Amino acid sequence: MAGKKIEPVREFLHGKLKLELHPDKVFIRKFRQGIDFLGYVVLPHYTVLRTKTKKRMFRKIIQKKLELEAGKISGESFEQSLQSYLGILKHCGGYKTRRKIQKIYLIPE
Repeated sequence: MAGKKIEPVREFLHGKLKLELHPDKVFIRKFRQGIDFLGYVVLPHYTVLRTKTKKRMFRKIIQKKLELEAGKISGESFEQSLQSYLGILKHCGGYKTRRKIQKIYLIPE
């Protein structure tokens, strides 16, 4: 069934734009399930950070903190990384995650 819905899109992309769909990366889903895109899940009325992305973000923050404590990176480098992750959260409903990071690392709001 999904093939019938994808085929016109595949033909348009190939014929008009000379593009091809990746055979393993195209899914037909219900709109309310959201669209997984660039580390976020875009839902009808809001966007959230993908769970896998959130776990990876916390793992890297912990790794950077350990590197800071071991003297492998500077405080400035750690702060830049942290601000980068906080910036990612501004593009989605990441309020609770942002608060958790701020609480752990005592960042002013």
